[in-house]
Amino acid sequence: MNHHKSIVLCLAAVLTAGLFIGCANKPTKRVGMVVGLRPEAMAEYKRLHADDNPGVRHILNKYHMHNFSIFLTQIEGRWYEFGYYEYTGNDFEKDMAEMAKEPETIEWLKVCDPMQIPLEGETGWREMKRVYFNE
Repeated sequence: MNHHKSIVLCLAAVLTAGLFIGCANKPTKRVGMVVGLRPEAMAEYKRLHADDNPGVRHILNKYHMHNFSIFLTQIEGRWYEFGYYEYTGNDFEKDMAEMAKEPETIEWLKVCDPMQIPLEGETGWREMKRVYFNE
């Protein structure tokens, strides 16, 4: 009976730990977005976003934005950027508001925003709806 009781207690401890770990592992918010890019700004935009340019990478990390990637494509003669990132924080709206106040973010956007052409009805990037994810 003692042996059985210790097995039950061990299982209970493992299950309880698993529940706490599960609560701590909040799902990642995956964000895809799109915006146009002015053709005359292409070279400068690529330079600013080159892998060897630190830009605002440290700020993105500070506010829990990871695996941020930007892709370029031309569709029907116009250039578009597709952006993707994973948010791993606990308060997306708060983090985005705080990041927007960072002096480096403000300066970065003063340079990059004029290079972009928002889609109709937008003032910047348009967030896309995720319909598929393969883990």
